[in-house]
Amino acid sequence: MNEAFVKVFVEEREMTIMLVVDASASERFGTTRASKAQVAAEVSALCAFSAIRNNDRVGLILSTDRVEKIVPPKKGDKHVMRVVREVLGFAPEHEGTDLRAALEALIHVARRRTVSFLISDFFASGYERVLALAAAKHDVIPVMLVDRRDEELPDVGLATFEDFESGADVVVDTGDARVRASYGHRVRAMRQERVALFRKLGLDFVRIDTGGSFVSPMRDLFARRARRVRR
Repeated sequence: MNEAFVKVFVEEREMTIMLVVDASASERFGTTRASKAQVAAEVSALCAFSAIRNNDRVGLILSTDRVEKIVPPKKGDKHVMRVVREVLGFAPEHEGTDLRAALEALIHVARRRTVSFLISDFFASGYERVLALAAAKHDVIPVMLVDRRDEELPDVGLATFEDFESGADVVVDTGDARVRASYGHRVRAMRQERVALFRKLGLDFVRIDTGGSFVSPMRDLFARRARRVRR
């Protein structure tokens, strides 16, 4: 037609966001502003409402030592409100933790690539291989929930501690500085191993403290990811 015509394609940006939430008994722990379970609900709500603003689909997996609830991803205000209500009002039937089961559910439920927020205190083991498999298929973002007392025992003399998941009690002499130091060293070493795993797999991850704001760490995470995309 003696003229140049340019056909412009607009990329479809629709994404699927999966919230994989650890609902085990250890998430009830929290000594400052909120429990880990409350922070998990706040983070889930933030991610869900962010997704709806972008017209993305949102799904949910709630897990203890087994998968207890799956909400398939959908769009819409009503669906997002359902997801938030499920997280806020969930009463788990079991106490333990098995992140491997949660990740296996993610692999089987989400057939297409998703952005998946794995929200947990990561007091678990045996999930490393499945995490690698999930990360090969999905954009997995570990959200580490921490409380300052996870790493730091208070000096209160002889004290009885209860394992929320097993129900076992143990008496600890917190007045002994060596006991407190040994405990802190073990927990920090475990956390460093997790971080090393996330970095080895090339995962974005974020640490959120129960005593602080969850908004700032999540905002920094999103900004970090956005800068990488622009490059």
